[in-house]
Amino acid sequence: MSGNITRLNAIAAINSYAPIKQQLNFAETPTRELFNANVFSTAVMKERLPKAVYKSVIATIEEGQMLDISVADAVATAMKDWAIEKGATHYAHVFYPLTGLTAEKHDSFLSPDGNGSAIAEFSGYQLIQGEPDGSSFPTGGIRPTFEARGYTAWDVTSPAYILENPNGTTLCIPTAFVSWSGEALDKKTPVLRSNQAINAQAQRILSLLGDADGGMVSSTAGPEQEYFLIDRNFYYARPDLLTAGRTLFGAPSPKGQEFDDHYFGAIPERVLGYMLECEAELFKLGVPVKTRHNEVAPGQFEVAPMYESANVATDHQQIMMTTLKRVAPKYGMVCLLHEKPFAGINGSGKHVNYSLGSPTLGNLLEPGDTPHDNVRFLIFTAAVIRAVSKYASLLRSVVASAGNDHRLGANEAPPAIISIFLGEQLTDVFEQIKSSGGATSSKQIGTLTLGVDTLPPLPLHAGDRNRTSPFAFTGNKFEFRAVGSNQSIAMPITVLNTTIAESLDFIATELESVDGDLNDAIQALLKTILEEHGSILFNGNGYSAEWHEEAAKRGLPNLRTTVDALPAFASEESIALFKKYGVLSEREVESRLEVKLEQYAKVINVEANLALEIGRTMIWPAAIRHQNDLATTCANLKAVGYEFDTDTLDKVTELVKYLQDNLAALEMKMTHEADSVLAEAQYACDVLMPQINLVRKYADELEGYVADDLWPLPTYQEMLFIK
Repeated sequence: MSGNITRLNAIAAINSYAPIKQQLNFAETPTRELFNANVFSTAVMKERLPKAVYKSVIATIEEGQMLDISVADAVATAMKDWAIEKGATHYAHVFYPLTGLTAEKHDSFLSPDGNGSAIAEFSGYQLIQGEPDGSSFPTGGIRPTFEARGYTAWDVTSPAYILENPNGTTLCIPTAFVSWSGEALDKKTPVLRSNQAINAQAQRILSLLGDADGGMVSSTAGPEQEYFLIDRNFYYARPDLLTAGRTLFGAPSPKGQEFDDHYFGAIPERVLGYMLECEAELFKLGVPVKTRHNEVAPGQFEVAPMYESANVATDHQQIMMTTLKRVAPKYGMVCLLHEKPFAGINGSGKHVNYSLGSPTLGNLLEPGDTPHDNVRFLIFTAAVIRAVSKYASLLRSVVASAGNDHRLGANEAPPAIISIFLGEQLTDVFEQIKSSGGATSSKQIGTLTLGVDTLPPLPLHAGDRNRTSPFAFTGNKFEFRAVGSNQSIAMPITVLNTTIAESLDFIATELESVDGDLNDAIQALLKTILEEHGSILFNGNGYSAEWHEEAAKRGLPNLRTTVDALPAFASEESIALFKKYGVLSEREVESRLEVKLEQYAKVINVEANLALEIGRTMIWPAAIRHQNDLATTCANLKAVGYEFDTDTLDKVTELVKYLQDNLAALEMKMTHEADSVLAEAQYACDVLMPQINLVRKYADELEGYVADDLWPLPTYQEMLFIK
């Protein structure tokens, strides 16, 4: 019988795995030559475009000037020639619909010439505008099915690139995606709008400070990506992983992450080979990946890029997720991006490092050696504090998802309570401002002496880090740690940009009306902001029960689930905010809320269907067979006069009954119909999820009793530790 068990076949297949032969030779092709090799970069444009056309395009990219449509034909011709030289036969307008995934529609360069041949064509019009079906993507009611027209619009600020395939290449053009009636149906358009908003308000602040030099202020991002790798044989033996991306069943492994021996450990050879190929592919596409390492949980890893324009970083993040998943099968593995694929061990986040800057002024959140004297830094940091405090619920809503619900608030992730960690130095500076209306000193950077003559003294930062904070200052940027590993960073960036723009607007409006000394007015305004919004600052342990109690006393929102959090996205305050800065219309806001609620309810319903299917067709039959084996053994021993303890049989019988009863209860509860999408999501959260968890409880207990050769699902011990 054991030869037919999928799980054991999977283990046998892994044992016979042949390591992939070396494909990369960095001696022949150094990484410096790989970087941007497949990108229609500014360097390529400078080489191939007429000077006037190049200057016009660069002005749009670097200064935010309106795109001159007249240059499109010249750019399209140069882009086509470059792509064809690299083997491209098709071009694709790439966009990011409200599914959170990447979408692309491929068209051939070749067109019949009427003489039995074909010519390669690609016009400025074809570059600027495409027309995918606008009804087959989630729209939240903006576009009914019978109204299908939608447009893609070329985003000149995000470079085109070549997507390679063994049978050819495709020119990929990042685009926005909007409906025939002009509403944004995608993730990119709001990011671009919010970047305009933050630039407009930042320029007002810089003008007041005498720093306005024409350089465009934009947000920058560097999103760290955590992920799991498991052998693909295990993956295909787990219907829950295959369909839902997470394990709905699985008893804890005898060993988990309690030894902390995986974090920053030696990277397994097969995994390292995979990482190297992913990095090479990402380098060619201009994604500035910098760091790779083992993460805390067994089987978990991380890749992190350097900072770049937030819009480009958003596109690159989508490319990174696609690449991580695409390359893994070549190494006999599957990449899991779900926030919590395995219960009881660390989940995966996407820590978004966020800052503001301009080409001429640099990073506006750089404190310098004496942050108490750095007025520009203090103003922009105070704007962030005010924004996060005032719109904490909105920020929580944009990281809400069915997957992230399993992670937020767990013992490795920032809690659902949004707070800010500033560190010792900045906390001291802002406390001085709050108490006396001004800061006169900053705690200085020290030196760490290690007590070994051969080891160098290390510069000691003025403040420690805090990995329990969902929004932490980390030197010259903020790290939004609550974003989930499977999420697009577009909406978190959009909300950060828009809320900070509102705070900069508030500060600029207050200061522009000042008649007296500007510095005195700035210090007074900073003091007011700290008095009104200082409750958001917390440097302690965000995982502790005491913090939850303290946060409640401070009046900070604690939105524990997606259904609790999502309504904040479409509150009157949020709608007014988005409308004021031209980021989202009321209809665009409400449509996104409806899509998110629909997605949440659908995810839970899929998991309920899977729990029912796996419970009845895999776990229950295995348990019944084991129960029968035990009963037969007991009967046989009793027949020969041997007194046999039936405690194990009784326990298995009890668990089988509980499993059967709860599967029946789950099936009954799945027949529910709700009156609205919010009610459907609420039901999924309050009724279906607890019932799925009950089914799991008894199934996982049975795993500890059923004979190993009967258990059908690959176990946590196997999936996490067999590489």
